[in-house]
Order: sequence, then structure tokens, then C-alpha cells
Amino acid sequence: MRRIRLAHQTDFSGWRDAARQGLLAGSAPEALDWRVEGEDAPDLFAAEDHAAAPIPGAEAPRVPRAFIGLAETVILHRDPGRFALLYRLLWGIQRQPRLLEDASHPDVHLAEQVARAIRRDIHKMHAFVRFREIATPEGEPHFVAWFEPDNFIVEAAAPFFVRRFTGMRWTILTPDRAAAWDGEHLTFAEGARREQAPTSDRVEALWRAYYANIFNPARLKLAAMTREMPKRYWKNLPEAELIGPLTRRATEREDAMVKAGPTRPPAFAAAEARRRPAPAEPVDSGTRPGSLGEAREAAQSCRRCGLWEHATQTVFGEGPERARLMLVGEQPGDREDLAGAPFVGPAGRMLDRALEEAAIPRGEVYVTNAVKHFKFEPRGKFRLHKTPDAPEIAACRWWLESERALVRPELIVALGASAAQALLGKRVIIGRERGQLMSLPDGGRLWITVHPSYLLRLPDEAAKAREYDRFIADLGAAWRLLQGAAQT
Repeated sequence: MRRIRLAHQTDFSGWRDAARQGLLAGSAPEALDWRVEGEDAPDLFAAEDHAAAPIPGAEAPRVPRAFIGLAETVILHRDPGRFALLYRLLWGIQRQPRLLEDASHPDVHLAEQVARAIRRDIHKMHAFVRFREIATPEGEPHFVAWFEPDNFIVEAAAPFFVRRFTGMRWTILTPDRAAAWDGEHLTFAEGARREQAPTSDRVEALWRAYYANIFNPARLKLAAMTREMPKRYWKNLPEAELIGPLTRRATEREDAMVKAGPTRPPAFAAAEARRRPAPAEPVDSGTRPGSLGEAREAAQSCRRCGLWEHATQTVFGEGPERARLMLVGEQPGDREDLAGAPFVGPAGRMLDRALEEAAIPRGEVYVTNAVKHFKFEPRGKFRLHKTPDAPEIAACRWWLESERALVRPELIVALGASAAQALLGKRVIIGRERGQLMSLPDGGRLWITVHPSYLLRLPDEAAKAREYDRFIADLGAAWRLLQGAAQT
């Protein structure tokens, strides 16, 4: 057995070079022992690393682009067996080029699980890092946070904080690595100890007061809260000390809210509708717009069905003009109707989170809806979503086809039955067609999954978690289809 030593825990370039040498030398996975420099190596029969002689005439290894992205994510895991797992996969790909598409293969399944764990860990770091201000000799504010990730994700997670807190100087300390931003450069250093981070600052009392006042006892779901914000993170959150008292008093506060009676509904939707200019004449159905900008402007005066009359505004699609991936939902919701942008409400936030966990760049995706106006039923101060019917979907198909013609996506993902019906021109049973690559009548490619609002409606938290994982898997499979197509 040949022992391979890597420079550090996330030494992807070292692993890649050693894996390439191993493939050229014909070294089977069981012949290699992967170690990180400084780790104990109990195997007395493993030979120290040396350059393996390549087999004469050996072909260059086959490395799909999708594997590179998967490997760069998996290598961030703390499991010491991850290096061997990736080499087994790469070894198998040389003999079965489409191995990554076989979701039932044990190593493919394990690698996807590991990658999903990494994406969740990064998401938790993005969500639960709390900065505290410290004094500096220069008198300039500096913010320090302590976090304990499950895996080696600091380098992967840090750019998010650069984008979000570009204008301030900060440091994130973890047991493995430390990240620092001075306003111009992002640097990394060795890990730190918990006592090196501040335990409070001057604004924490204000933050706790804010948290206590926005806490809504009527919406308290402890199981959902602890699933999204596991207790292991609470010790680093200033608001954590309030969670116990607030949850214990939730029933009492909810009763007080009920006894207080209803408030008058806000009139912002009606006021916004009154402020809108008089609509232009309906668009000539025979004239296709020449750009997304023209299409978006023209759609504001659409009268193809009666939904425009009660909606606040037309909600057109958004995204790159030449996006390879297009996501199509059903229709805008209440938040989207008021904002004039697709997927900005609760379902949109869930979609953003799922795209992030599926490693799909949100900025490279065009998102739109099959129907461009909000269909609802007034219920007190609320506007309850109503599913658009077949004539309304058919009437709005002209706009969806215009978007497709202008964006020219390589793959379309239909989020839910209404979107699939708009694209295929017939009713679709999601449970039967989900997760299958389909051909559209005009030759386009279609992938069908559920709408994120379906996940929000599931009452059982365990079922919601399972379905959310399936949703991420569906999105990830669609993205891998595109990655595979780019190599052919």
C-alpha cells in the first residue's frame, strides 16, 4: 500500500495531483492510503509516498466538470475517508463515464450526502455568525465573531461575509481557521480559542430588545425553529437567552393578542393600485418583443385575461438574458405582487436557500412564472392565493414563450403542476413526471419538480425535511445535466 500525504485538510490541488498520478500508474483505490501531514499513520505496512511510475501509453484520466465541483465540496468534510471516497469515484468514472448519474451507486449516494452536509454547514455559518465590536488602538471599529463549524468550510464561507459586510473590518475565529477582512483583502490564519473572542458589545442589549419585540408567539413552532436553528449554535447567539422565556410565555401572549381584537387591514395595496398610471392599450399579440426590457415593459399593459384587474402590477421574469437554466413557477404571490419581482416572498427565500445548498449560482438563473398576475381571494386583511385555471395559464403562455425565445435556456425546470402545464400544454401529474428529463414540443428540454410553496405547506416537520432534501436533489440533478452537456 502506498501512503499519500496531503499538505492540509483541504489540500484539493495536492489530492488532485496525487489522484492523477495514481490513475496513470493504474493504482487501485485499495492500494492507496490517504493521510494529512501531521496525522498519525498506524498502518505499518504502508510505504511512504513516492512518485508512482505511469503505465506506458496510459491515457489521460477522464475528469468530468461535474466531478470537479463535487470533489471541491466533499473535500471540505471532516471525515478522514473523504479522500479515498473521491478517488474511488474517479477510478470508477474511468470505467463508467456516466457514473455520477447513477444515484443508486453507494459511493455516488455517499458523496452527494457529504456534499449536502457541507452546503448545510456553510448555510448555518452564514446564518449564525454574530459579530461583536471591539476597541482598536487606531480607534476604528473592528468586529469579531466566534463560530464552530462541523467541517473545514471557513475558506468557502468567508466570501459571503465579504460581500455582505464589505464596508467594515471583521474577523471570524473558529477552532480550525480564522478569516479576516480589512476592507480590501481577505486573509486566513490558524485557528483560535473561544476565549480569544469577545463575549458581548455595546449594541447587544438593543438587539435583544428588538428580537423580543418581533417575536410572534402565534407563529411559534419549536420543532421547526430548532431544526433551522439547532441548539448547538445558541451559545454564540445574543438572543438565545431570550428563547426560553419567550417560548414559555408564548401561549399567554397569544391569548392577549386574540383578546385585543383585529386591527384595520392596511390599505397599501389599494393605495398602490390608485397611484398607478392608466394602463396602455393591450399589446398586439402578433408582435414579439425584441428584448427582455421591451417584453417587461409591454407586459405591464397585458389584458389577455382578467387577472390584471385586481392585481397590483404585472410581475415579469428576472435574470441574465442568456441564462442556461430557467426556473418557471406558477404565479406571483402577495409579496411578489407588491414588489413587482418574482420569488421574493417565503417561497422565494426557500428557493434561494435550496439553490445555494444545491451549489447553483442564483445569479446565473432566470426565474419567472407561468402566469404574470397574482390571482387571489380576499379574506379579511389577507389575500389568499388561488390556483390559476387553464384559460388563464393558456392566455399567459404568450409571455412565457417570449421569455424562452429571448433567453434561450438550455434547460427549463418547471416548479409545480401549473408551470409544467404551461410549458407542455397539458395537465401534468408531478408525482409521475418528477425528476425525469422531458422534451418540449419545440425541442427544448424540461425537468419537473415541486414548487417551494408545497414544502411550506407541509404540516409535518419530518416530512418537510425529507421533501426539502428531495427538492435540493432535483435542482442539483438539473444543474448536473447542464454541466454534463457543457462537456459534450
